[in-house]
Amino acid sequence: MRSCPTILKTELLVESSHFQIEALHLEFSNGQQRVYERLRGTGYRSVMLVAMPDPEHVLLVREYAVGVESTILGLPKGGAEVDESYVQAAQRELCEEVGFKAARLTELGELTLAPGHLCHRYRVVLAEQLSPCPLPGDEPEPLECLRVPLAQIPELVARGELHEARAIAALFMAMGALARRI
Repeated sequence: MRSCPTILKTELLVESSHFQIEALHLEFSNGQQRVYERLRGTGYRSVMLVAMPDPEHVLLVREYAVGVESTILGLPKGGAEVDESYVQAAQRELCEEVGFKAARLTELGELTLAPGHLCHRYRVVLAEQLSPCPLPGDEPEPLECLRVPLAQIPELVARGELHEARAIAALFMAMGALARRI
């Protein structure tokens, strides 16, 4: 297994309230040196939910995504407050984004986003045995919530209606966890 390169120097190029852009001067084990840039977060912890109102369906949300300047289909998600565990944040975000609480929450693992350039990670949580529990959220407008059969997920991906990679990966993780229970 290859060893990680040595970080010779880190430069802060730009900083905002949410991100920092850094240049890392690296030396690899073969002596090669390169400068890589990365987008570093400010410690923001995130959770993404695979919310299942029953064993055959999942709740998807349609919301505006500024990065691609369009409305996209994805999963409920949000940030964990400083004093919250990922499971507590998942429960709160579930209530705020889709108006349900879960009697059963299962952490499925972690996802990274573009790890060659971003330092961001998501904790994926499976939410089951849902019951109504709406809470006001922090979204600028209400999210459209869709109850979709799990069997339709591959078709939504194939048609390009569901193209958010982290949502697709989280759904894949959940389907694997559900299959292992059988």
